[in-house]
Amino acid sequence: MGQFLVLLLLCLLAVAVPGASGGSGQFWHLTDLHWDPGYEAAAAAGRPCPSGGERSGPAGPWGSYLCDSPWSLLGSAARAMRDRLATPDFVLWTGDDTPHVPNEQLGEEKVLHIIGNLTSLIKGTFPGTKVYAAMGNHDFHPKNQFPGKEHRIYNKTAELWRPWLSEASLPLFRAGGFYSEKLPGSGTRGRMVVLNTNLYYDQNNETAGEEDPAGQFQWLEETLTNASRDDEMVYIVGHVPPGFFEKKRGKPWFRRGFNQRYLEIVQKHHGVIAAQFFGHHHTDSFRMFYSHTGSPINVMFLAPGVTPWKTTLPGVSNGANNPAIRVVSYDQDTLQVLDMVTYYLNLTRANMMVSPDKEEFPVWEEEYKLTEAFQVPDGSASSMQTVLERISRDPQYLQLYYEFNSARYDLELCTQECRVDHLCAIREVDFMKYDECVKANSSASAASSVWLLVFCMILGFLSPQ
Repeated sequence: MGQFLVLLLLCLLAVAVPGASGGSGQFWHLTDLHWDPGYEAAAAAGRPCPSGGERSGPAGPWGSYLCDSPWSLLGSAARAMRDRLATPDFVLWTGDDTPHVPNEQLGEEKVLHIIGNLTSLIKGTFPGTKVYAAMGNHDFHPKNQFPGKEHRIYNKTAELWRPWLSEASLPLFRAGGFYSEKLPGSGTRGRMVVLNTNLYYDQNNETAGEEDPAGQFQWLEETLTNASRDDEMVYIVGHVPPGFFEKKRGKPWFRRGFNQRYLEIVQKHHGVIAAQFFGHHHTDSFRMFYSHTGSPINVMFLAPGVTPWKTTLPGVSNGANNPAIRVVSYDQDTLQVLDMVTYYLNLTRANMMVSPDKEEFPVWEEEYKLTEAFQVPDGSASSMQTVLERISRDPQYLQLYYEFNSARYDLELCTQECRVDHLCAIREVDFMKYDECVKANSSASAASSVWLLVFCMILGFLSPQ
């Protein structure tokens, strides 16, 4: 009887514990490599790097915070990934390959040349591994201007990625730069949905007047509906995310209508979406999605970039980051995110300590492990809601999150204004609710400041002179 009760308890635990239904796997997520092919020549000649524009600064052997990635940095990242986890289940590569330079310095052939070189680097680092690659807004010419129809760059990129794409995915990719694939492994329930969200970018004039560029929204709805019917779980992957940039108040990426449509799709189909993975920000953050009643239903993870490039977006201070890469642990059956470990390169220290000329390589350090840093059991929507609540209430957790946000580049104190910008960006993907969040929290902050000032004045008045 006692043995029966033990077995019964174990069975109940297997059903009740999230992520206990399948084996644990791991995959890499890397994003925003932004290779600057002119970096080394410019550094040797004492000129600013092409991606730095007119900004001048020390061009170190492994990179500069004012510049995009030299090849030495990309090779170092590839080596670190191979050393840390040489045989992942798969790799997510969420785009932005070319440097931040004017369109006149690129062209279709240069864009394709850069995509091709980085494709070769990733293939060489993980031979035989499935890679799910998404296009970034810089992976086109002119940049940002992705059409919702067939184009030479879509066709040529599809050829470069042919080893990773199924025959069924090729026509979709050629027509609009998106596709869907089953996860590797026999009998897997997992499916990857790779979107071309550059079609929704507010800088994309090609799709400004369209309701559903390339029919991607309709296709996404059909894909998620079919996944539900087939008892599949889905990861959604893309480059440009919906919602707002946490380092510049009121800065969205999607056009308003596209943002609303995407949010509605996630709310409708959240039952089959295990998680979302995006890039573009170069920063480390996440976004919460809620039901109409306010319950957390899904989470989007924004991975930090490999490029250290300091943004030129007006109004952003300390807009650089240390290079970073990420390993995600997940349940192979349910696709639930079990944990994430982020590795980073302290670029200042690397440039001082080691030299590519001597065949030395800098150490990519473990920055943090999600479950340990924020004391949560996993990376589920409910756990990430707990993370949000902790950084909302506890200044120590807020500061920890803030330093992770730039991969420990910006170690300044996150003030009240900073707190509002980050928390509202995480909490509200919807345009109207984001505005309401900023307004409510800013008013509360102002009121708190007034009462604090009054309190201090009263103390000063009452204290003995």
